[in-house]
Amino acid sequence: MSRTKRAKSPDVDALEEDEKQYGSGPLSLQELDEHFPNRPHNHSKTLPFSDLFKSLFNPLMECKPTTAGAAAGRPARGARRGAGSSKVSYHDQRRHIIERFLARWRADVGPDFYPAMRLILPDKDRDRGVYGLKENTIGKLLVKVMKIDRNSEDGYALMHWKLPGQGGGGGGGGRFGGGGGKMMSAGDFAGRCFEIVGKRQMRSEPGELTIGEVNVMLDRLAGASGEAEQLPIFEESYQGMNAEELMWLVRIILKEMKVGATERTFLGLWHPDAVALFSVSSSLRRVCWELHDPEFRLEQQETGVTLMSCFQPQLAQFQMTTTFAKLVANLGVTEEDQEFWIEEKLDGERMQMHMQEDDTVAGGYRFAFWSRKAKEYTYLYGTGLEDDKSALTRHLKKAFDSGVRNLILDGEMITWDPEVDKMVPFGTLKTAALEQQKNPFQTGPRPLFRVFDILLLNDKSLTEYTLADRRRALQRAVKGEPRRLEIHPYESATSADAVEPLLRKVVAEASEGLVLKNPRSRYQLNSRNNDWIKVKPEYMSEFGESMDCVVVGGYYGSGRRGGTLSTFLCGVRVSENFVKSGAAASREKCLSFCKVGGGFKAEDYGEIRHHTEGKWKDWDAASPPSEFVELGGGERLQYERPDVWIRPSESVVISVKAASFAPSDQFAMGWTLRFPRFRKLRLDKAWDAGMDMDECEALRTKVKQEEKDRKAMEMENRKRKPAKRQKRELVIAGAADPAASGAAEFVRAAKKKPGSQLFQGLDFCVLSEVLKPKKTTKPNLEKLIKENGGRIHQTVDKGSGMILLADKNVVKVASLKKAGDADIVRPKWVFDCLEQGGGEGYLLPFEESHLFYATEGMIKVAEENTDQYGDSYARDVGVDELREILDRMDMPESENDEFDAAKFLDQLEEHGNGLEGLKSFMFRRCRVHFALGEGVPETMALKLGNFVRFGNGEVVESIDDEKITHVVVLGGREDTAASEKVVAADVRYKVSLRTALPRIVSAKWVEDCWKEDTLVDEEEYAPS
Repeated sequence: MSRTKRAKSPDVDALEEDEKQYGSGPLSLQELDEHFPNRPHNHSKTLPFSDLFKSLFNPLMECKPTTAGAAAGRPARGARRGAGSSKVSYHDQRRHIIERFLARWRADVGPDFYPAMRLILPDKDRDRGVYGLKENTIGKLLVKVMKIDRNSEDGYALMHWKLPGQGGGGGGGGRFGGGGGKMMSAGDFAGRCFEIVGKRQMRSEPGELTIGEVNVMLDRLAGASGEAEQLPIFEESYQGMNAEELMWLVRIILKEMKVGATERTFLGLWHPDAVALFSVSSSLRRVCWELHDPEFRLEQQETGVTLMSCFQPQLAQFQMTTTFAKLVANLGVTEEDQEFWIEEKLDGERMQMHMQEDDTVAGGYRFAFWSRKAKEYTYLYGTGLEDDKSALTRHLKKAFDSGVRNLILDGEMITWDPEVDKMVPFGTLKTAALEQQKNPFQTGPRPLFRVFDILLLNDKSLTEYTLADRRRALQRAVKGEPRRLEIHPYESATSADAVEPLLRKVVAEASEGLVLKNPRSRYQLNSRNNDWIKVKPEYMSEFGESMDCVVVGGYYGSGRRGGTLSTFLCGVRVSENFVKSGAAASREKCLSFCKVGGGFKAEDYGEIRHHTEGKWKDWDAASPPSEFVELGGGERLQYERPDVWIRPSESVVISVKAASFAPSDQFAMGWTLRFPRFRKLRLDKAWDAGMDMDECEALRTKVKQEEKDRKAMEMENRKRKPAKRQKRELVIAGAADPAASGAAEFVRAAKKKPGSQLFQGLDFCVLSEVLKPKKTTKPNLEKLIKENGGRIHQTVDKGSGMILLADKNVVKVASLKKAGDADIVRPKWVFDCLEQGGGEGYLLPFEESHLFYATEGMIKVAEENTDQYGDSYARDVGVDELREILDRMDMPESENDEFDAAKFLDQLEEHGNGLEGLKSFMFRRCRVHFALGEGVPETMALKLGNFVRFGNGEVVESIDDEKITHVVVLGGREDTAASEKVVAADVRYKVSLRTALPRIVSAKWVEDCWKEDTLVDEEEYAPS
């Protein structure tokens, strides 16, 4: 479609701003116009920067869901007022806020929205370089700009922004005493900047900087190297902005906006094709410049992948726990074609590789690499076959067929250790790649690109082809290079029984899991759907041994832990051999190992503070204490750098328990702990009695073997899945013989009594036959509609409100879908309307299941008519549909078809989303029996039992239950047979012959767990 609207001519200010914004980049304005021949030009200067947060960010943040009681209150700022405003959902209010801002921009500025979009979505802007600025660096710059002492109250509060500062008189938190309320910004650096700059801002009202001028400033900042070039830019912003403007500038620099709307919302409201184009390009510039006219629509081929342009890949759906048969069924296998593919899930980084012929590059081919999050890694893996700085491409001279001119490959970049010929966990990938850049033919770990898909070959996009066809193209185009670039193998299967043996195999090899794929599926960009399903074995249990680690660093907390050290960096002592080898100057050195923040009671924090007070020192990144503490990445990278550090000889030893070991380059040990938990403070141990490197490695080896044995046993003990229940035929009311009810019978059963006018006044155009809920011919459906008052048309009239019905993608339907401006309804809606009200029928609102194809507006409307699982608010559902709704919930099934809450919570913890921090879940792994001395009233146990039950624990009546984890002893007077000591001795005798002994604790253990909101260690609560 050609653009016929006549644009206003740019004025002098707009031309000057355009030159400043785009003329200083890698491309000149002339080159930009050649590359983007339809680049839009604004007719006026961009809006003031302050309008961005006044008219957009602040109203969006103030627009929040309201409770029923508050519905009649004041509308959120920026929301539309007037009659009926209380009925507008907050989602619609947010859309209105964005739409009004876009409309104002188009009217007052022009069609080029790119300057604003890159400030609205700074984390998606791939065209601007990185700033290399974090909170502490910005804080130092602002301290110098405001000319305040960094050790003053405000200077200290800015540099220690995680601490709560003091209001009124200044910041400082725990370091400065005195009155005044606390600042509200602990943990929010931009908010802390607002509070401190606000006391000494150069202007009270917003400045005159425009959005375009802020972009120019940010381009300069991204190109600045070092404080000498960064400081003048911050001085300029401090002089020209008030505190609120500066706060939003900091948020943009840190790319932490959180304004209450996602990029899909902003892009979708800018243009209907914006999300699709961003999915295949990851470029805000292209989205804004190629889609500046909302009337212009992209052709299908324009939303496909493009060489040397990053796209958003297809992702695998994750279904937490279900039967293998259900997983396979979700892939969409049919009775006619039951084949599906099984691939090993790789533990690496998702990567796309682009290659094209280019005579200007040595070797004749140019390469480019991007990660799943659109981060470019070409600098690391190579630009060409002769690139002597590449970690990969220099080895690929014979990896492709001679007929390949260009291609795009999708795969996983993993680390491969050639010495053991095995994959190495993901945490070591970048280290291996950097080593390969320096020493390309060394025998150590190296990057290996495992390819599982091809999206483009010799200028032909393959995304619309099936996976099976794409795989055939991949095998012809890519020869591979052993242990450098390989095609990822798969197993073809036709039965769900094939999944478990392969899962057993990858578990034994400590792999990530499996991915099931539908070979008949096409590649869907920026999508996560059931064409690819990942299956991961879920295991979660603490290993028995505790580890005694030396505290070497601390991190300030936020929220209720703000102002104090809430998390500690633990280290492992260097071994004697390490010192003798010269790798450490003395024995008083620790390698960073893990961070521990859970399981501490208030008195634990207090005791650690008491024993280490006055010994903590601020961590100086320019002069790190490497003599005593070594971080992951060494002095250059300093991963997991603490806020403060302490010498090992002046520190304390703490006992830590965890779920398992995991490899990690973030810690100097090369390993860390998953889900570590504080157990107790070991004041009985000096620092040099803490665990050393050799002891840590021995324990890791032992735990690894125990975990391997346990997984094998769990696999063997897994029961066979229950037999699949057969779906019953839905009996149609009024059908004489349900077994014989075919399509015609179904239509007659759905037909209304004579004279029904349910569809009176509605126009219909039936475009295809009916497939669901029963196969019905087009004439029969038309007859049914007419008998119930509807009018039938054979020609589509999209502007008349006509209801278009289709269940198949026939030619006419495909044409309407391509045009993209029609709503096509499934015939199921007709039958659903007729079946409501016990056969009386009524018109239903459209739901997502009723839509065969729909515009975005209709989809939004339909989404409001069902709950999150697809259950309708307006109509009754049948047995089969209810079963489908329940199936979609993907609730884990235990062996007796009941929801296994414990297993579900284990899986949450496995994925780092555990609920153990909530009071209502802290006892969830506890089965508690209360042992009462004779004459002790049961009411004493009632309160404690309620604590356990509230914390998701289980109270067990009989001590004979061998699954009891804790016995809480409640005794009477000390000098009687009912005393705590006597009762505890009796309990110990009763459980002494068990293999797994329960913990025997006093009532104070339950009380202290409740008080501290965490499961405290049991050892000190044993009845004496």
